[in-house]
Amino acid sequence: MGYGKKTDPTLGKTYDLDATYHRIIKPAVVKAGYTCIRGDEILESGIIDKSMYALLIRADLVIADITTFNPNAIYELGIRHAARPYSTIVMKEKDGNIPFDINHNKTFTYAHMGEDIGASEAERCVTHLSSLILEIDKAKETDSPLFHHIRGVEPYTLPEDEYVQIIKDLASKEKSIFALVEKAKIEMKNGNFAEASKMWRKLTEKVESDTYFIQQWALCTYKDKTVNPKVALNDALTIISRLEPENRNTTDPETLGITGAIYKRLWQNDIEVIEYLDRAIEYYKRGFSINQDYYTGENYALCLDFKSEITSDSDEKIYLKVEAKKTRKEIINIIEKLSDDEDFEIRSDLKWIFATLANCHLALDNVDLFEKYKSLFENCHPEAWEMETFQDSVKHINQLNSK
Repeated sequence: MGYGKKTDPTLGKTYDLDATYHRIIKPAVVKAGYTCIRGDEILESGIIDKSMYALLIRADLVIADITTFNPNAIYELGIRHAARPYSTIVMKEKDGNIPFDINHNKTFTYAHMGEDIGASEAERCVTHLSSLILEIDKAKETDSPLFHHIRGVEPYTLPEDEYVQIIKDLASKEKSIFALVEKAKIEMKNGNFAEASKMWRKLTEKVESDTYFIQQWALCTYKDKTVNPKVALNDALTIISRLEPENRNTTDPETLGITGAIYKRLWQNDIEVIEYLDRAIEYYKRGFSINQDYYTGENYALCLDFKSEITSDSDEKIYLKVEAKKTRKEIINIIEKLSDDEDFEIRSDLKWIFATLANCHLALDNVDLFEKYKSLFENCHPEAWEMETFQDSVKHINQLNSK
């Protein structure tokens, strides 16, 4: 399976696959009595190596999550199907199609909210997946298309001494992609973006073209206060350009949102260059239009307000103000629909939902609701950098309201 945040190319929807692993797969596997190891906990590079080949052949059970159709996951599933007749489970998020070559396989499906998985859904999946594991272990029923259609094929074998040596080599490694990712996340949580940026850069060098690693590297680069802001922002723009945000076919809202944030900050550092603000509006608008992301929408509305203050065209000024107001009302409606979910209160992004609602209501002059959601945001105990981000938005909205 993939790891980190990945976007389904057909849906334009981003899923945090770490949530799938930690909330569904690992608990279910452990509950069924197995030891659980994910691919990125093994490899130091994104290229499949002898360790992965060995474990794909020898593992008593393989669970292949093909959500977002990650090429490595599909390739590794093919290796497993070619090596073992049974004990392979294919799973994916419920939306989107299943590739033709494996659409006849029984597929375990689950519902993912994008940022997280609801508690009730996670509980349901852990129960059902652990039961499925036990059933498969007992039945030993053929699930490989190759062994199903060609009965005379013999399963691959791996000499015991070679397998033992591979495991010894694997155990001697001090670092893995998994360890680097976890370290980078900790540094970000602590607000140490300079160190986090180094970690994401190292990961990007290990795994070329990984969208999530590039996004996080760009994010930490422009947030790094140890570097001159203009230099940091231009460095971040160079990094995120690897994902071609200017390409109209790019639908990843995270890529578009980060690009918009870079251009917004470039304009704030040099307000005479209106093109920076125009580009921020363009990227934020594309990101909001694709999947109705509340956070991207909030920044789109704020940039519209900025533009309304500097344009000399009276008709454009009216349009920008109306569009900003309309967008904020739409964001509030989007979040109200999210709140209907029974697992809303335990969403991992709840603090940012409260922050967004506070900012939207402040801009709409709903002071009481602003205070309500501001308190809810603060009660989520945001990190220092998260509080600074929120206060910065409040400051800009107050400045705009006072004019």
